[in-house]
Amino acid sequence: MIEAQPQTETSQVFRQMETLNHEQLVFCNDESTGLKAIIAIHNTILGPGMGGTRMWNYASEEEAVTDALRLSRGMTFKSAIAGLNLGGGKAVIIGDARTQKNEAFMRRFGRFVDSLGGRYWTAEDVNMSTRDMEYIHMETPYVTGLPESMGGSGDPSPVTAYGVYLGMKAASKKVYGSDSLAGKKVLVQGAGQVGTFLVERLEKEDAKVYVADIFDDKIARVTRDYKVEVVAPDKVYDADVDIYAPCALGATLNDDSIPKLKCNIVAGGANNQLDDEIQHGNQLREAGILYAPDFLINSGGITNVYYEQQGNHNIDRVYMQTELIYDVLLNVIDHAEQNNMTTHEAALEVALKRIQEVGKIKLPF
Repeated sequence: MIEAQPQTETSQVFRQMETLNHEQLVFCNDESTGLKAIIAIHNTILGPGMGGTRMWNYASEEEAVTDALRLSRGMTFKSAIAGLNLGGGKAVIIGDARTQKNEAFMRRFGRFVDSLGGRYWTAEDVNMSTRDMEYIHMETPYVTGLPESMGGSGDPSPVTAYGVYLGMKAASKKVYGSDSLAGKKVLVQGAGQVGTFLVERLEKEDAKVYVADIFDDKIARVTRDYKVEVVAPDKVYDADVDIYAPCALGATLNDDSIPKLKCNIVAGGANNQLDDEIQHGNQLREAGILYAPDFLINSGGITNVYYEQQGNHNIDRVYMQTELIYDVLLNVIDHAEQNNMTTHEAALEVALKRIQEVGKIKLPF
């Protein structure tokens, strides 16, 4: 009789990959620079995996793996629903971006990206900049979000914020009968690049804007440049607002936060906002809160870098395609209502249908 062997950390990782249907997971380690990174490639039926690199001081390596897997899966659906010929990929770097990043560190990461031969293309994400993309580009051509001075598309954050803004307007039309955001109380959680550009658009439309962030310097910058009220990070979910816009890290919609929410709409730029897609999607629905699926309304950024990757970037074309988010979201909401499902499930159906249809005529990248 063969005794059952205890589950190892390796088998747990493979189980996660199988559950989310990933193709590849790459662990990167370099002692000389202190680099520890993970690259996840989810699905390459529509094209090479593309998704930004984020750097975060994760509590554990297991948390970093989970984040990379969830984020790369989200990129698959994001590119699919945006009509792009890209698959899903993502990279996470473990560490403190404020103290560890330098030229050698980023160039070493570029070597790891290059070793994948184009199966993964990187770009900016949390705690990364166009300057970091320049360093990565010194070692690999498989990088987007380069400065415009180098022929790149620059920071994708303004386009991401524009898509989120359009998603808010579409959701408002459904909830309030008008897509005007004038007078609406909107709480933007996260005053990074996307959050700040979103604040700018909301202010121009005379919305009442509230901002929260864990970093004092980001709060100082946004309060200097815009008319906003500051909400303490631990008071975000208790705030009496019309729209909650998570624009930092994911999983903010969970068992603890959802019962506290007083908003009618959730529409933000963060990835993987639902801690559990099914459970928390249903909780929002039962609470009467309209959820604008994150991978749908934050797809402006990937649209921007896609055209850079294709070699035919045109900002007018990028904004025109991003504007489709408005109508796609309205259709997703209608589909969800007609089929008694959450908006997240409805958006997944749209994305998966395109992947399945294209998959009939081509093989993975």
